[in-house]
Amino acid sequence: KILMSDEVNLEAIASRTPGMVGADLANIVNEAALLAVRRGGERVEMRDFEEAVDRVMLGLEKKSRVMSPDEKERVAFHEAGHALVALSVRHADPLHRVSIIPRSIGALGYTLQLPAQERYLMTQDQLEDQIAVALGGRASEEIQYGGMVSTGAADDHQRASELARQMVTRFGMSDRLGKVTWGRSTGPQFLKLPFEMEERNYSERTAETIDSELRRILDDIYRRVMEILLKNREPMTRIARELIRKETLDRAELDRLMAAPLSEPALIAAR
Repeated sequence: KILMSDEVNLEAIASRTPGMVGADLANIVNEAALLAVRRGGERVEMRDFEEAVDRVMLGLEKKSRVMSPDEKERVAFHEAGHALVALSVRHADPLHRVSIIPRSIGALGYTLQLPAQERYLMTQDQLEDQIAVALGGRASEEIQYGGMVSTGAADDHQRASELARQMVTRFGMSDRLGKVTWGRSTGPQFLKLPFEMEERNYSERTAETIDSELRRILDDIYRRVMEILLKNREPMTRIARELIRKETLDRAELDRLMAAPLSEPALIAAR
């Protein structure tokens, strides 16, 4: 028989598992208990639950996937960029943890944010800050490596572009295009497909305006992200350095790194 530690934060676990049914939660509890047994613990601790949720949602750790020192440093700066922007913008969900441990879903690292409450509506500011966090990894690489970016930001670009397109074509958040919905969805109402089926109900001229507005939104937000990271380059370097050393950082550690004196010498030289 194994017991649960009194330090387990059930609210934090609940915030990480929205929409899960009883069977999913039972799977997480069982996985946490197995992890506690494997490490020889007498109680299931919060770290066991954290890892159990990560396994269910992100896949198993792939520590056998050995990255070169250069790749590991690049991933660390990439995730540090996401984390620092998430800590800097006003409307981002609270940052919970950052990791550069590869997972079986193919991710080389991740930045985990936990919403403070259920949200049914999103404002334009909230959407723009979501895009800013998504672009933080690419911007960090560009700053650290003198404009030499990698393919690691592909998923970030896709998510940012889709949010910006929704702002323009669905939510009426473009002054140039007005309060109009552009394009009609023709996909099944209750079946989620890996691609969006849309009937185009606008002219080529409007299509060019949509593309122009999409580019404007992303460029404006990217400039804001670059300003944030350039202003906080030393904290970004500290976070990346600590990620290389420890591979995973929680919120308390991130706050400590952000609060350190700016005169601290950077041990990873800027290129």
